[in-house]
Amino acid sequence: MELDPKSLNPSDRYKLLIGSVVPRPIAFVSSLSSAGVVNLAPFSYFNAVGHKPLALMFSVSKKPDGSDKDTILNVRPVSAGGLGEYVINLAVSSYVQQVAEAAEPLPHSESEFDYLELTQAPSKLVAPPRVAESPVAFECKTIQIVPVGEFTMVIGEVVHMFIRDDLVDDRYHVDTDKLGAVGRLAGYDYCHIRDRFTIPNGFSAEKKAALKQSQ
Repeated sequence: MELDPKSLNPSDRYKLLIGSVVPRPIAFVSSLSSAGVVNLAPFSYFNAVGHKPLALMFSVSKKPDGSDKDTILNVRPVSAGGLGEYVINLAVSSYVQQVAEAAEPLPHSESEFDYLELTQAPSKLVAPPRVAESPVAFECKTIQIVPVGEFTMVIGEVVHMFIRDDLVDDRYHVDTDKLGAVGRLAGYDYCHIRDRFTIPNGFSAEKKAALKQSQ
């Protein structure tokens, strides 16, 4: 099957994208409005940008009426009317139901924390709180906001990181099993990280030897 994305309607492109790009990590973003209302929302267009500096990105769609969602309004730089700060909490199995429920649209004046069985915890270097139940939380300051058609990509630098003590060893290796992160698939499906295997990067020793002989 050969497909031209421009020939497909947006809903079909969406189904092909989220069914193929799997699993996707979920950014559970807590942000703060100018009026002091805490917003909490999940985004599965999310990934790392790099570690020099330590940076993360997530992408947000528009509301059905074409306006920006609360998260975008909150994380914009101060010069654009936002706070320019937010926290990326992880989506984990112990509260994945609340992650899904947080996608429910609420008025800008209401906080998802008022409806979910989750707890706010103060952040160290940014104003928005983190989710106390999250095993890892990245406090971020907005570096850049990039419009991409009907989406808005937010790139932020991690200025502080919280990680639960039992998850990391003295070499800063994270215990994936204890972390319990969940990923997003298509539709309403999610997945756990339970089946793993290891493959070293690059050629095998046999292929490297053969390559040297050919040179």
